[in-house]
Amino acid sequence: MTATEIPALEVGKARQRKEDARLITGQTNWTDNITLPGLLHVAFLRSPHAHARIASVDLSAAKEASGVIAAYSGADFAAEQGSLPCAWPVTPDIVIPEHPSMAVDTVRYGGEIVAAVVARDRYAAADALELIDVTYEPLEPVLDMEAALAAGSPKVHEAGNKSFTWPFGQGDLDAAFRDAPVVIERTYRQQRLIPSAMEPRAVVCAQTGDEFTMWTSTQIPHVLRVMLALVTGIPEHKLRVIAPDVGGGFGSKLQVTAEEVLALLLARKLGRPVKWTESRSEGNVAVHHGRDQIQRLRLAADDDGRIRGLDVDLLADMGAYLMLVTPGVPLLGAFMFNAIYKMDAYRFSCTGVFTTKTPTDAYRGAGRPEATYAIEHLLDDLAAELEMDPLELRERNWIKHEEFPYTTIAGLTYDSGNYEAATAEAKRLFHYDELRSEQYERVSAGTTVRLGIGISTFTEMCGLAPSRVLGSLAYAAGGWEHASIRMLPTGKVEVVTGSSAHGQGHETAWSQIVADQLGVAFEDVRVLHGDTAISHKGMDTYGSRSLVVGGTALVNACDKVRQKAKVIAAAMLEVSADDLEWSDGRWAVRGDPDQGKSIGEIAFAAFAAHNLPDGVEPSLDSDATYDPDNFSFPHGTHLCAAEVDTETGQVRIRSYVAVDDVGVVVNPTIVEGQVHGGIAQGIAQALYEEAAYDSSGNLVTASLADYLIPSAADLPSFTTARTTTPSTLNPLGVKGVGEAGTIASTPAVVNAIVDALRPFGVHDVPMPCTPERVWRAIQEARSEGAAQ
Repeated sequence: MTATEIPALEVGKARQRKEDARLITGQTNWTDNITLPGLLHVAFLRSPHAHARIASVDLSAAKEASGVIAAYSGADFAAEQGSLPCAWPVTPDIVIPEHPSMAVDTVRYGGEIVAAVVARDRYAAADALELIDVTYEPLEPVLDMEAALAAGSPKVHEAGNKSFTWPFGQGDLDAAFRDAPVVIERTYRQQRLIPSAMEPRAVVCAQTGDEFTMWTSTQIPHVLRVMLALVTGIPEHKLRVIAPDVGGGFGSKLQVTAEEVLALLLARKLGRPVKWTESRSEGNVAVHHGRDQIQRLRLAADDDGRIRGLDVDLLADMGAYLMLVTPGVPLLGAFMFNAIYKMDAYRFSCTGVFTTKTPTDAYRGAGRPEATYAIEHLLDDLAAELEMDPLELRERNWIKHEEFPYTTIAGLTYDSGNYEAATAEAKRLFHYDELRSEQYERVSAGTTVRLGIGISTFTEMCGLAPSRVLGSLAYAAGGWEHASIRMLPTGKVEVVTGSSAHGQGHETAWSQIVADQLGVAFEDVRVLHGDTAISHKGMDTYGSRSLVVGGTALVNACDKVRQKAKVIAAAMLEVSADDLEWSDGRWAVRGDPDQGKSIGEIAFAAFAAHNLPDGVEPSLDSDATYDPDNFSFPHGTHLCAAEVDTETGQVRIRSYVAVDDVGVVVNPTIVEGQVHGGIAQGIAQALYEEAAYDSSGNLVTASLADYLIPSAADLPSFTTARTTTPSTLNPLGVKGVGEAGTIASTPAVVNAIVDALRPFGVHDVPMPCTPERVWRAIQEARSEGAAQ
């Protein structure tokens, strides 16, 4: 490249993802593809009871079955399996029960592992499970959170059914509610959801000497390695964890699972590599679930709609045990119930409750979708009470763009945003005023198919960090991220990132960032991740933190490379380093751009090391660990128009507009994909998905035949756009995007349905808003109206 050639910036380009060539064609290495010499297959027997004592486990017939190598019960592992970890003890008095990977004497949810079979192939292992004879003594299940806290309830654990109560508050709430002209009280239900990643969970574990290698479909190879060492006692430096290409996670693979621990113990016990791959029906009972809250809310406001105070009281279903971050998930929402709105006082309280259900933990958005749903639904209810346009009400209360940075009533400082711009663009694309006119016409005409308009003006805190904040919330780990740059002699670049991708497009986005930072070609950058022997340090991927935290670590590492290169370039050009300036991938003499050296030329000079200055090491390689001072705060406005057939309860989304502000966009195609996928998951919660249990504690949605996940044919087309207010908290100006669509879309859809039905007296439809539930809500409202 000559001094006059200025390369176009990579950041902002809609590059095709580097990963897709191998992912789409299947030329990749999923965990289940891995085959090792002498590989054995594991199958797990799971409890059919929600709550029972284990009287006996007879493995004799299974051990004699063809192809079976060994069979074990929980008693065989009692002395070595330890307890699955909970890394977030949110209060000093929290109850964290022992959590064995394989139940020893009691099962506490349907699907808990009670035995394992190891065989020469997966089919022999699965067949042998039917030969295991387990005698259970059934106990009464605990299924309802409110009943679980009542005196005399059966106990999930000896210590009782309450895990913790976490209070939080700012301002004088009593004063805010005292003599308030308007007080709205509501109870909303966040139903339980089941994550369904494209790739089921899988794990392969092998021992070589006294060292172990685990391949696993995980979001957190670094965290998993530490936790496996703590649980099993195997020294951390003897463990290598590899996350091959991972087909989605959405929080479900942000976990230290029983299957991973048992695979490690089985490999050690047998001295042979072992593999387990989850079936879909197995996954529905065994993978941790999401959401599951009862939200009791009070909001005080003035006659003109100004919010005075908000009181939030949550019951959060922990399930039978506390998994890795279970108790912290609802608390992430504690800082988001106030959303983009100004108010005088705020109180939040959350009680974690044990039930005999599959444990809950992080699911896309983790606490923030629940909070956004509550406040956005509540704002619509307030607007209806005041007979105001719900967008006008929001604008009266939201933080204005000139007020940033703004410290909210929850204590977070939002660095930048422009809610007015995002909303104005969304209204334009949505044709808001025209749809409102059509809505009024349908009401006036008394048509049976009503039109509703749903609104969600949201923000979220993401870029999950900073370590000091996490520490103040009693989280066991930090929120930093690590990156390394390896400059190869030929000018090519290897990037090692501690952020472990499971579909986000790291290899593409990271290549774009490094290309700009070092002035190299996009094609000349290779990104390595997901292997603790290659990427030795990292905090992994969740909470929309990869770009905000990991990307900034990458920028900082590139800066160190440039500074090392500057010293060598000065020697090569025989000038003072102070006389050099960086431009377009070169260190050049200030005022004489033709006198310079490219980063590739400097890398080769460092490799040759013939004429380096005294004391200068022959390497440009650099690394950086970045710990942010604050979260990032993407925001946006999502608008949904839904037609509701009042005779059948059928809902049809007619149009959906999403205008998101995620700061500077590295790759528009990747952002678009994240937004589309997020909206799909949010709509799924609003209309389709629910984990349902019968009165005995059996999961009745244990397969995809019963648990309804929408296909592309069930979803509308989305109109998407962006506004851009760069973050002031990182050098890239980026904000998170991975969870935004999920956070925003659920309230937009439900608000549209309720908006269509308000003339009938409906102010809530429990999720998922199935035709039956919509129809019943109409009938109940009519009955109540008739009774009055």
